[in-house]
Amino acid sequence: MLSRPKPGESEVDLLRFQSQFLAAGTAPAVRVVKKGSRRGSDANLDQPPLQDHRDVVMLDSLPDLPPALVPAPPKRARPSPGRLPPEDEDPEERLDRHDEHITAVLTKIIERDTSSETVKLPVSSGVAFPVVFHRSQERQGKPAVSGKRSIFAQEIAARRVSEARVPQTENVVPPLDPPEGAVTCEAPTPGDQGCQLPGSSRSFQGPCLVTGEGLPGQEAEQEAQAIHEENVARLQAMRHEEILQEQQRLLAQLNPGLVAFLRSRSHTHEQAGEEATDGQRPGGPSAEVIKEKPVMPPSAREPRKKDELEPGRPALVLPVTPDKDWLHMDTVELEKLHWTQDLPPLRQQQTQERMQARFGLQGELLAPSADLPTHLGLHHHGEEAERAGYTLQELFHLTRSQVSQQRVLALQVLAQVISRAQAGEFGGQLVGSILRLLLDAGFLFLLRFSLDDRVDGVLAAAVRALRALLVAPGDEELLDSTFSWYHGASVFPLMPRQDDKDDEDESKEPPAEKAKRKNPEEGGRPPPVLARHDVIKGLLATNLLPRLRYLLEMTCPGPAVVLDILAVLIRLARHSLESATRVLECPRLIETVVREFLPTSWAPVGVGPLPSRHGVPCAAAMKLFRVLASAGRNIAARLLSSFDLRSRLCRFIAEAPQELALPPEEAETLSTEAFRLWAVTASYGQGSDLYRELYPVLVQALQAVPQELGAQPPRPLAMQRIASLLTLLTQLTLAASSTASEPISDCAEASLSGTPSLITWTQVSGLRPLVEPCLRQTLKLLPRPEMWNALGPVPAACLLFLGAYYQAWSQQPSLCPGDWLQDMEHLSEELLLPLLRQPTLGSLWDSLRHCSSLCNPLSCTPAPEVPPSLASLGCAGGCPSLSLAGSASPFPFLTALLSLCNTLSQIHKGLCSQLAAILASPGLQNYFLQCVAPVAVPALTAFSAWALRHEYHLQYLALSLAQKVAALQPAPATNPTLHHGVALALLSRLLPGSEHLAHELLLSCVFRPEFLPERASGGLEAADFSDRLCLGSRGDPGCGRGALLAQACQDLPSIRSCYLTHCSPARASLLASQALYRGELQRLPALLLPVPGEPLLPTDWPFLPLIHLYHQASDSPSGCPPADTVGTVTRALQWVLVLESWRPQALWAVPPAARLARLMCVFLVDSDLFRETPVQRLVAALLARLCQPQVLPNLNLDCPLPGLTSFPDLYASFLEHFEAVSFGDDLFGTLVLLPLQRRFSVTLRLALFGEHVGALRALGLPLSQLPVALECYTGPPEDNLALLQLYFRALVTGALCPRWCPVLYAVAVAHVNSFIFSQDPKCSDEVKATSRSMLQKTWLLGDECLRKHILHYKLPNSALPEGFELYPELPLLRQQHLQRLISGVLQTRGSET
Repeated sequence: MLSRPKPGESEVDLLRFQSQFLAAGTAPAVRVVKKGSRRGSDANLDQPPLQDHRDVVMLDSLPDLPPALVPAPPKRARPSPGRLPPEDEDPEERLDRHDEHITAVLTKIIERDTSSETVKLPVSSGVAFPVVFHRSQERQGKPAVSGKRSIFAQEIAARRVSEARVPQTENVVPPLDPPEGAVTCEAPTPGDQGCQLPGSSRSFQGPCLVTGEGLPGQEAEQEAQAIHEENVARLQAMRHEEILQEQQRLLAQLNPGLVAFLRSRSHTHEQAGEEATDGQRPGGPSAEVIKEKPVMPPSAREPRKKDELEPGRPALVLPVTPDKDWLHMDTVELEKLHWTQDLPPLRQQQTQERMQARFGLQGELLAPSADLPTHLGLHHHGEEAERAGYTLQELFHLTRSQVSQQRVLALQVLAQVISRAQAGEFGGQLVGSILRLLLDAGFLFLLRFSLDDRVDGVLAAAVRALRALLVAPGDEELLDSTFSWYHGASVFPLMPRQDDKDDEDESKEPPAEKAKRKNPEEGGRPPPVLARHDVIKGLLATNLLPRLRYLLEMTCPGPAVVLDILAVLIRLARHSLESATRVLECPRLIETVVREFLPTSWAPVGVGPLPSRHGVPCAAAMKLFRVLASAGRNIAARLLSSFDLRSRLCRFIAEAPQELALPPEEAETLSTEAFRLWAVTASYGQGSDLYRELYPVLVQALQAVPQELGAQPPRPLAMQRIASLLTLLTQLTLAASSTASEPISDCAEASLSGTPSLITWTQVSGLRPLVEPCLRQTLKLLPRPEMWNALGPVPAACLLFLGAYYQAWSQQPSLCPGDWLQDMEHLSEELLLPLLRQPTLGSLWDSLRHCSSLCNPLSCTPAPEVPPSLASLGCAGGCPSLSLAGSASPFPFLTALLSLCNTLSQIHKGLCSQLAAILASPGLQNYFLQCVAPVAVPALTAFSAWALRHEYHLQYLALSLAQKVAALQPAPATNPTLHHGVALALLSRLLPGSEHLAHELLLSCVFRPEFLPERASGGLEAADFSDRLCLGSRGDPGCGRGALLAQACQDLPSIRSCYLTHCSPARASLLASQALYRGELQRLPALLLPVPGEPLLPTDWPFLPLIHLYHQASDSPSGCPPADTVGTVTRALQWVLVLESWRPQALWAVPPAARLARLMCVFLVDSDLFRETPVQRLVAALLARLCQPQVLPNLNLDCPLPGLTSFPDLYASFLEHFEAVSFGDDLFGTLVLLPLQRRFSVTLRLALFGEHVGALRALGLPLSQLPVALECYTGPPEDNLALLQLYFRALVTGALCPRWCPVLYAVAVAHVNSFIFSQDPKCSDEVKATSRSMLQKTWLLGDECLRKHILHYKLPNSALPEGFELYPELPLLRQQHLQRLISGVLQTRGSET
């Protein structure tokens, strides 16, 4: 009998079965009968049955290729051959004839008789809902059947059993075919029943491992059975010991994993066999089929056995007892149900070990001892299940979940954690920084991957987390609130500084590699490497901008997501010019923002949350364009021309905020940002054509300002809008100044020049009468601090407008100067002078110290949650009121006041004496005194750079006013020494972007004779008298320090010219800075300042000309010195001498060792430079200042020096140069001897006595001219054995002689004497042997004088010709030590003889 096809058999097997069936000629089980037509069925009843024509498929007749897929011909209705329709019959009439109404069908309706039916009332139950049908209820009372059968089959079998009413043993339902892969247990054959090993209870009933799979048909079973019988026969022939030995050998050779698999399989077969045997064993009235137990791996069985073997372990108590009849609860895995138990009690930590931080769903940090209820949703099934909250690792794991809700929850919690960390809520509670930990763990790219999700909730949570990471709360608020300050629109880029290590690595690379590293696209650096140094660059390298554009354009997210995306774009634009350009050039990004979020027409929007941001004007979009325009004038021009921002500006400025169909706050902010965007473009001289169109609107807005200022209390948004309006008018007024462009001869100037402005002075001349009343109204609130602070930047913006107004007025060549001079006098008498006399203004000056960042360096301490790869201002918690950026800060108003006073005094010289009263304020004097104190400047961070820049503005404007007053007043200026000290300190602190200020300080303040009152008040005589007291009177009185200082004061113009040459910044940077501070709008390249890497000038800028000459001489291949080397060196040394004598606080940041190194560079510039008389005198005077008793202890040559890689290398070059060109110069020799003091590194002394012994003959400096005490060289005793040997060799060989090197001769004798007579028991054997050998050689010296000096040395004394005192006779201990050594030597010689 042929079997049915089985799964896995191919078509070849089916064709083979067909051939076998046809060859056997067996009658088929089914006959195929062709059924006739319904209409012709009666005619076909008499026909005989059809013959058996079978459809045989032959492989040979099949084509090689499948048939072509051509459309089949259309089917046509073919009438039955028995009943042909008449040709003349109309089909419509035929249909009407056969159409019957529904009444023809429903003609008679008979109701069913229910009189004999019993009516049953519903059974009442105690539950609210009907009892749900359970599978176990249906199976109760029904016998189980064996095999894996469906519920339907089991129901049919149970029904048959109940109908038959016979014992189950007589009618056993045949089991269904076992599924593929199931283990079947057959009855043991007689041959298998006896297959049992001796001494073992295990019997082999069939093959367990060999199944014969792969062999055809019955051959598989036969082959497997043959192999099984052969194995059993071989095992029966072996002894029990041999079996165990062979088993151990096989186990040692096999893989342990394979052994475990074989044992588990064997155990599985054994269990299945036992269960099948028990099921077939008769034992009652009915034969029940026992449920097959699941096959479990050993790893799942062993813990259960272990639990059963441990009686002391408590049993698992579950809240619900599982039932085997429940679905999928056939096998209860207790270890997987542990989570259903009650939580274990919270363990109290007994030690101080660190624990993983856990956070709540709102990002709050949960205490380790917090016992929170479970309904809060903070408990889960991870590690430490009893503790509530999620760790960062668990949140990271949830972000990769397949359930979108879990991903959303994890991202939301992480965003909350980041926001709270930036706000400083975790300060002192966590170890390390959360942001750094997240960035190191790859959180940045986890967010980037989440932005590619398809679920809207995940996208919203990812964008929110990205904003929380990039946009520090408080940064944008700070920059927006200070936009109307003095040059407040100019900001530093928020990009991280490069580490010194990176700079060193880049310096070692070739130029081509440097160029690649500068451009991430060309360099091919992967995003993780970029993100490690700069998060923004790493994000931009992952195509973030196109993805954000897609989200805005295609997905139409909710209002919160739109604001988050715009905030991220603003942060990217603040990073750098490169990032702003990439935002601008991203395809369709700017177009989408303009079209969707700055439409010119929209449906009115009421108060309340917006359902959608698309199609509604958004202030954040306007701010994005303002930040982009601040990055450069070219970007601003492209925004105005290519994206039609002119029409948007007109649309949102032409209407008052209350008239816009928007929520009030949104309308106010949108109007403010429109004013700011126009002000930024006007800073480049662009957008001036809008002024004519919107002039009535601006005038109307100015006329409404007094009414808004009179509101009680002033509204912050309204104050920001008024300040932005005034800033716009300030820029438009500067654009109207008729500054005739000079001939452009420089390429840098040509690149910065632009088109002339379209605004004339006539168009802006009527603005001052509208602004001045606003200023007067604000000044009335000055005595009321709470109202004054609420005004914000409005008073400062009014003062800045007046300054720009008078500056532009004075530059009109066609107007009479008398008009503006008279107007200035009127303003000074009626407004400024009464303001200066107000006591309330004095309180503002007094608060400078409390709000200063220089006076309070801790206020600029970087936040702990600011990673170095992500720059931030760190204003998350808000700025205190008494800080530079606080609400009570006096800096914006006082800076604007000083700016106006400078403008008036520069135009009207007669007002200088009246406005000089502002410099006499005690608060300003105290502030200046604290600024020049020798305290460290705050570390340069993003916030400190921003704060210090505004503080330096106030200092510069005060100094500029002071120098104008000092130049015009015949009487001595007020506190010129203090002002000069502030100018010197400010010059070394100015940051990039302030090149114009540094240039002006060098030009007008630093070298101004009026700021050096010592030249005419006895400072020269005091210098000479001080030198006589310290050094004694020697030399020519006309060559003293006083004479040198007098000559330096006469040469101040030459000194200034020298430093302007060597300290001026790059020309392009200087031109850009001048355009910014002078109001030259057509030449301003950008409002984005350079990166504040370090100050413009180093702390040792007075030595900068000397350093430049040294580098030029070192790099010159011919060795020729630069032109006018003597003059440059003389001017630099003169200025350094002036600072050393009268302004020592200006050089406190330069250590004495660095000053000594700079003086040594003078001798390395040229071979004959040190012979020049002016250079000799100036270097000697400066060296005397370094050797003063109060300065000399601070001379430390062993520490790292600024600007110097290695002092020993410099000293080695200095020795080589001295040996070649010194010719015994005493000043040169003094500089050589000064680093040889005993407290300095032994490397310096080894360099002289080991490599440059020939230089000893030129060191003829007398002991009387040694600038330091001889004891600095002789004590403490030398302990370097190599140097002591060099000392002794130089003495014995005559290289060191008192005639040509008296100082070092005395030093060498002192150290050799101390060494040969030292009797320290802790010395090593080598030292003792060297000491005895040196003493023997000394005793045997033929030079009696040298032997006496070494043996009888007592103390150093520079007054004696030899430089030391001698013992008349050796002390007793030394004499005994020498005698013992001599006797030993004599005995040795006698024995040798």
